[in-house]
Amino acid sequence: MSNKNKVQSWKRSRETNTSMGENTTKKFKAEFAVNIAMTTEVFSKMEPQDRTAFSFIKALEAVNAKLREHYPDSEELFKVILIHDNSADAPMDTIREQGLEELITIVPVKEKNLVDELQKNDTHLYLCTEPGWKAQEAANKGIATGIVSIPENMRMQKDQLRFAFDGDAVLFSNESELVFQRDGLEGYLKNETKNVEVPMGPGPFKRFLEVLVRLQRKLYDKGMYKDCPMRTYLVTARDPGFAGYRILNTLRLWGVEIGEAVFLGGTNKGPTLEKISPHIFFDDQQRHVDAALAVGTVSGKALYHSQ
Repeated sequence: MSNKNKVQSWKRSRETNTSMGENTTKKFKAEFAVNIAMTTEVFSKMEPQDRTAFSFIKALEAVNAKLREHYPDSEELFKVILIHDNSADAPMDTIREQGLEELITIVPVKEKNLVDELQKNDTHLYLCTEPGWKAQEAANKGIATGIVSIPENMRMQKDQLRFAFDGDAVLFSNESELVFQRDGLEGYLKNETKNVEVPMGPGPFKRFLEVLVRLQRKLYDKGMYKDCPMRTYLVTARDPGFAGYRILNTLRLWGVEIGEAVFLGGTNKGPTLEKISPHIFFDDQQRHVDAALAVGTVSGKALYHSQ
């Protein structure tokens, strides 16, 4: 929003946030799988010949391996639901070759029944390649939905599973974005200053972030803070002043811990994403999606629910 070239990285450490961690752990008691649904087209596009993007699936499995090691009786793991529309061959050979039968479940479904199937499977994240795959309908039902774009020159990703998120209209509601559109930068900054202590409303990806934090916390509780196989990032166009503080304050009040927050003050998100090298980045604005693609980052255009 600001044109100043400000970049501020905010990191939380285990030592300074034990109280937040303890409170978060107490809240999360009932166990359930973290369900990520994707179409077979997304799956095939994320498995090019050199298999660099396929590391997303393998990174999910690596997190599961650590969870099984420390919690052998728990079903609280990543599960991938592969949506198969019966018009294309299911990638069974690839799944078997990679030993992913336990992670991936193929679900044959017709498009007209897709949203019902997503709800039936308690889907936390839905990835598709086109809006026609009932994407907006899924978002309207409260499912975090991303329309995936694959860069031509994909970067080699880290072994650590990394999710990166925009803030407004993704993790948080679009209320501040609407103020910016209506009243411009000056009106937006006044609004954020006035409401700096007022938590923002939840966005479409809040629930998905919460379940990621839930899995992270279980690994932290086993001493895996520095070598945790999963990390989350917030990459926002907000500046690190009142607008940035409001985001951090909202996360604190939610009891949700993010691995690192970067406040770019309106500058290009590409260089930051190139440095972070996430497996996937979610943003509601196409220009930021394009900036991510330009540096070789898989991106999901985050859909906001219709009013």
